[in-house]
Amino acid sequence: MFELETADMLRIGVVTKPHGLRGEVKVYPTTSDPERFKDCDEVYLVTKNELLTLHVAGVKYFKKQVILKFKEFDRIEDVEGFHQCDLMVNRDDAIELGEGEYFLYDVPGCTVVSDDGETIGEVKDVLETGANAVFVIETTEGKEVLFPVIDECILDVDIENKKVEAHIMPGLLD
Repeated sequence: MFELETADMLRIGVVTKPHGLRGEVKVYPTTSDPERFKDCDEVYLVTKNELLTLHVAGVKYFKKQVILKFKEFDRIEDVEGFHQCDLMVNRDDAIELGEGEYFLYDVPGCTVVSDDGETIGEVKDVLETGANAVFVIETTEGKEVLFPVIDECILDVDIENKKVEAHIMPGLLD
């Protein structure tokens, strides 16, 4: 089985299905800025067996999805097997972050500390829901808890120091 080290890559979307007969694909964007696809020249498609370097030839938007055309493919048969494959970019090609912004991919591994200074545990995963992201935290007792990424709960995320400061809302640790 093919394995990929993605530390230097960021996922910007997931292929949902082919679109039309000319090799286009519908992509569910996982980036906060779907317009960024207009500036993508090169992306990487992670299949079960390999990493494909693809060149974007066209970008359209339909509802909440992005329709991409790649220079490498011209027929629906060429892209039928890409269902649920991740589209990645090099971290160097990622969008510029503003002050206080961070990539969700960088949060796992951060230590979570309460606003009282008590160590709660470590972020193990990030779930992306419709309303807001959720940090999956393994407490120091080995229990898994979910913290919503909202201003009332997550006070600060310091990727450089691998630290998340959180306010413990009632019921979060129960």
